[in-house]
Amino acid sequence: MFQGTGSDVGKSTLVAGLCRIAHQRGLSVAPFKPQNMSNNAAACDGGGEIGRAQALQARAAGLDAEVDFNPVLLKPQSDRTAQIVVHGKPLDTFSASEYMTRQRQHLMQAVLESYQRLSSRFDLVLVEGAGSAAETNLRERDIANMGFAQRVKAPVCLIGDIDRGGVIASIVGTRNVLEPADAALISSFLINRFRGDPALFDDGVVEIEKRTQWPCRGVVPWLPAALKLPQEDAVILEQRPSAITSSPGVVRIAVPMLSRIANFDDMDPLRLEPGVELGFVRPGTPVPRDIDAIILPGTKSTLGDLAFLREQGWDHDIISFARSGGHVTGICGGYQLLGRRVTDPHGMDGTAGELQGLGLLDVETRMQAEKHSHPVSGTCTRSQRRVTGYEIHVGASTGPDTQRPMIDIDGRAEGAINSRGNVEGTYVHGLFSNDRFRGEWLKRIRHDADSSLNYEATVERELDALAAGIEANVDVDALLADAQR
Repeated sequence: MFQGTGSDVGKSTLVAGLCRIAHQRGLSVAPFKPQNMSNNAAACDGGGEIGRAQALQARAAGLDAEVDFNPVLLKPQSDRTAQIVVHGKPLDTFSASEYMTRQRQHLMQAVLESYQRLSSRFDLVLVEGAGSAAETNLRERDIANMGFAQRVKAPVCLIGDIDRGGVIASIVGTRNVLEPADAALISSFLINRFRGDPALFDDGVVEIEKRTQWPCRGVVPWLPAALKLPQEDAVILEQRPSAITSSPGVVRIAVPMLSRIANFDDMDPLRLEPGVELGFVRPGTPVPRDIDAIILPGTKSTLGDLAFLREQGWDHDIISFARSGGHVTGICGGYQLLGRRVTDPHGMDGTAGELQGLGLLDVETRMQAEKHSHPVSGTCTRSQRRVTGYEIHVGASTGPDTQRPMIDIDGRAEGAINSRGNVEGTYVHGLFSNDRFRGEWLKRIRHDADSSLNYEATVERELDALAAGIEANVDVDALLADAQR
């Protein structure tokens, strides 16, 4: 099991790289995260959803996504509530306090059932913790870190992020606040995201080993591949450029950073295109005018983000852009935002209520109890190209513009296009991962656009590069030996 001294120390990326290494060595390996909190989810072939990071880890291990890889997924809908997804299916929506005090411990059984199924099928299960191993105030009902590790007696490798500073105190401090029985499960530590010559930290490693009595399994440098792979935590968006320049010949795309943004990795293929400049518009700043397209991404709370969008003044920017002929694409919740009205009478997607949408598509959306979570394949109605993707949503959209669908899914019309052809929406995530679809979409935006990216091959190449970088700096054999303790 890999736990961290805090959130965003690189646990997900390191586990993905180690899954690829184990797979390359001929081991049958599976990823596992008992409890995850993320609005970036992936649909499983058998139905249901898991965190995006576990889907990437599964891919690194040569596997398709399965609900057992992430049995408990928390999807925040507001500052105080989250939808609880268990074994891929929505259970209910709870407040943070209710979940912490009454619900979480009841989910340990679901976690153990998934783990037991995986451990009976695979040579190796690489487990990722959540947040910090040192959250001792949450230890009593913990199912994500030491609470789980104790139930299955998993040896733990503790990860510290040196880039954020204070890594010695973080690791030593974790050792000092853990109960002796929990500290005894930690078999080693890793230092992640080192910049420069790792030898310069040799004395730091010795200091940590002396104070904790844990051996260091490696000092991992900043690995460029990590930034090119799909990310799960929206905190990464704060680190990405928001400004969009006026570079000649480049397709410029703006993506408003909604408060409950979901599945923002839909934009990754566009972000990696050499001829595209994509910027996430941060709250408090207007949507740029000198752009070629706006993409409204998914959201876990459509009504909440309709209000948020208007608070930022983005509604005026988007409507003005579209009315002047600018191209606007909405994905899932972003599609719903583009319609005339969104109704959620029972609060299935957050707070119950009804709001007017942007009115750029002649559709209305009503939230329903049934959640659709599954891969799909179909035909793009504009290009007649075959496409693949996935759906994760609870709403249904109807209206005249759905008579001009974006996708034909085996005879089922999906999505909508306005009569002018410059505003469109779809519930299908992952469309831009289809190279031909992406290339033709870019040419519709700008006739001289060029697409040269093979996205799926790029992901595979970067996973291999990530694995090579970890293998060169980590004692993988020692970690495998630890796993046999």
